[in-house]
Amino acid sequence: MYDAKSLNAREFISHDEIESALAWADENKGNRELISKVMRKASEKKGLNHREALLLLVGGESGELFELAGKLKQEFYGKRVVLFAPLYLSNYCDNGCIYCSYNAKNNNMVRKKLTQDEIRREVIALQDMGHKRLALEAGYSPEHSPIDYILESIDTIYSIKHKNGAIRRVNVNIAAASVEEYRKLKTADIGTYILFQETYHEETYKSVHLAGPKSDYAWHTEAMDRAMQGGIDDVGIGVLFGLADYRYEFAAMLMHAEHLEAVHGVGPHTMSVPRIRRSGTISTNSFKYGIDDDTFERIVACLRISVPYTGIIVSTRESEACRRRVLDVGVSQISGGSRTNIGGYSSQNITEDTSQFEISDNRSLGEVVRWLLEIGYIPSFCTACYQEGRVGQRFMELCKSGLIKKQCNSNAIITLSEYLADYADDETRLLGDKIIASAGKNSI
Repeated sequence: MYDAKSLNAREFISHDEIESALAWADENKGNRELISKVMRKASEKKGLNHREALLLLVGGESGELFELAGKLKQEFYGKRVVLFAPLYLSNYCDNGCIYCSYNAKNNNMVRKKLTQDEIRREVIALQDMGHKRLALEAGYSPEHSPIDYILESIDTIYSIKHKNGAIRRVNVNIAAASVEEYRKLKTADIGTYILFQETYHEETYKSVHLAGPKSDYAWHTEAMDRAMQGGIDDVGIGVLFGLADYRYEFAAMLMHAEHLEAVHGVGPHTMSVPRIRRSGTISTNSFKYGIDDDTFERIVACLRISVPYTGIIVSTRESEACRRRVLDVGVSQISGGSRTNIGGYSSQNITEDTSQFEISDNRSLGEVVRWLLEIGYIPSFCTACYQEGRVGQRFMELCKSGLIKKQCNSNAIITLSEYLADYADDETRLLGDKIIASAGKNSI
């Protein structure tokens, strides 16, 4: 039985309901009348349930899906694209996740943890690039990266003001925690708490998480409920596409969003859609459910149609060409100039491999900013909603009503102007000034 309001992971992510929905979508994927009806509903900008979304994923015409997704993205986000960078603090980990090089049994991994002085150097290097928003990352290790270490690191990050630089928002992507630990994160003024499910398919979940607390499916899947009970306003969910059938994962992630809204009054602030990537000695060939770029683009488009008000994140796991495609159909946040190794921002001469996975887009932040401007987007470093308390349900109400767009577009222009003045090269500055001048005459 599917019960969105249940706090039991196996009820709000109901395997039987997903299998039933898959069968229903396959049965109706040729029903053009039904698909057209769902598309008309989607065009009303109020979203779709997981069954309706799944039908479009398996049966919708790509051209129509992409056109509607692009239109909805424009309606809610305009041309702005939020930029951020991950900051990896530690790769010590007690979990046994077979797709991740941090795996506790990976004896080839050089283990490292940043000191607070090293974190300062990393943050200064990120500020010198122009970053204002970070996603803090760490492997699970109560010995090396306990919650007190995470809290101290957040304090350090916020305390650093270098030249014109300042990190204004720290999002946190750490292992599932207790309600009390989430309360502590709340007091540290974090932005979004992010946790990837990896896979919602429980049997697959058990087969790829062989040891450590993460091997407990219910503990991990119910983490967002504990986070919101602990006072966290914004949460970000995601799956690692390639571990199980992408259609199953797609439906389950939307069910998770439905659950959070039903129980807590607000769905996820963001959704992330990473794909399996080579990681140290781990090959993508070990996983049979990999998806190609065409399928990936359909997933992003159908997510945008189904949850038009939710941010969609694509990182540097994806290539420049792939990121270009999904920007047009729904992605609203991307990373730039990323390093996934420990200490990789302040030192370019690290010889040992401490990274979690290989990245595909190796461009600097400056190159990404110029690229976005060249293809007609507005790079945004805005954190005003977080600073003004427009988070959680308040943010979603403004977003769903469309009232947030004008303010966000103005703030995107302001923060772009700051970036151009403080960090951009001459070519980017000239291009950015033209974009800003044009934006002053036209609605973005």
